[in-house]
Amino acid sequence: MGNPYRGEVELVLEGRARVMRLTLGALAELEAELESGSLMELVQRFESGAFSARDLLALLWAGLRGGGLDISVADLAGMDVGGPVVAAQAAGRLLKVTFSVPE
Repeated sequence: MGNPYRGEVELVLEGRARVMRLTLGALAELEAELESGSLMELVQRFESGAFSARDLLALLWAGLRGGGLDISVADLAGMDVGGPVVAAQAAGRLLKVTFSVPE
């Protein structure tokens, strides 16, 4: 189980629980992968529900990399994450614990 005080969120990937964490390095990789403006723009897209599948995939990938899993975006794209709703919920939790103080 992920530790929200460390900015961690759990994602079940191919039936195995994995920890996601947006470290500074993972955030830099995410910016490069999305080739877009600021990370705050990405957060706003998620908050408004206007994120793309590419946004979702890139965010999960960066979180898994920050959690220590050496994986490519292409490999992640072909893996079972429990469906798009589960993936989006995990991504939303990841952004929340990364950019807010734990409750």
